[in-house]
Amino acid sequence: MITLLRSAARLPPGHEGLDLLATMVAIVGPRGDCLFANGSFETVLGLSRKALLKARLTDWLVESQQLAETLEAVSRNEYATARFDAVLRRPAGSHPDSLPVQVIVNQTDSPERMVVELVEIEQQTRLDREERTFGQVQATKELIRNLAHEIKNPLGGIRGAAQLLAMELDSRELTEYTQVIVQEADRLQALVDRLLAPHRRPHVVGDVNIHEVCERVRALIMAEFPRGLAVERDYDISIPEFRGDREQLIQAVLNIAHNAAQALAERTAEGDAVLWLRTRIARQVTIGKRRWRLALELHIEDNGPGIPESIRDRIFYPLVSGRDGGSGLGLTLAQTFVQQHQGTIECDSQPGRTVFKIVIPLP
Repeated sequence: MITLLRSAARLPPGHEGLDLLATMVAIVGPRGDCLFANGSFETVLGLSRKALLKARLTDWLVESQQLAETLEAVSRNEYATARFDAVLRRPAGSHPDSLPVQVIVNQTDSPERMVVELVEIEQQTRLDREERTFGQVQATKELIRNLAHEIKNPLGGIRGAAQLLAMELDSRELTEYTQVIVQEADRLQALVDRLLAPHRRPHVVGDVNIHEVCERVRALIMAEFPRGLAVERDYDISIPEFRGDREQLIQAVLNIAHNAAQALAERTAEGDAVLWLRTRIARQVTIGKRRWRLALELHIEDNGPGIPESIRDRIFYPLVSGRDGGSGLGLTLAQTFVQQHQGTIECDSQPGRTVFKIVIPLP
């Protein structure tokens, strides 16, 4: 261990820049001894750099023989670079527990050191999906805004006409009909206001503590579902405050958590429903086309039945709901509020486990 740390200390100047990369990079010896691992490596494996320096890089691959042979060949100068696909093994309890990666091995100026880069195969796919989703959301928002404005004016006229008509009627039964018109016009007006809400920029910007947001949401959920549902917390208290609209973030988290609580109805009746609120720090995160040194990750996880596969790719679209009677606006609002904080929401759902991950950049 002492030898490895000393070797790491003798690394040529400039390798500190590897910590700025979004991909996993390690400097290893011919036998795979880890001399250096960058911040992205720590984040993906969920281990400290000190822990990584105790192991060999080959320990973290499901099938390590190809990497071992490649490192030896590159150290002997049989070839300068090599590229192949592999599966990264993650520590127990991580999700997912394995990660398909492309391994790139390159020579350095010393046969005793090689640079190994691991690129998530799904990373580019995820970035492409984020870009498509962002474009779709922008187009949908514009359509809804125009449609909502077109609806507001006739609604006001209908409501006003019904009120005037009610004043001219002597029959109580007929007056009840006008009251129905007024009430339905008010309901549609409220729906239109909710459709327009995402287009309003944050109004009250201040320092936000994400754990205060989580605690507020937890209190609201437990008040509505006092029995059969446990709301567990797993917080990283080192996460700093950031500038944002606290009320918008409370609403975004509440919309997701409330959907999860409603999806847990059967488990709540059985008394074993669980909702987790988990916060973590992520490093070198790419959101859209922009890279951030630090970001907040808020995981909202439940042990419910999962999102129906038929709508899984459309859950953030307006008016798409997997629940009878749902408006289909909760996740749309949540996504827009998070986007206004330069963040994004990701979803991973399967029967027995659904996770919404809110990612917001930190200063």
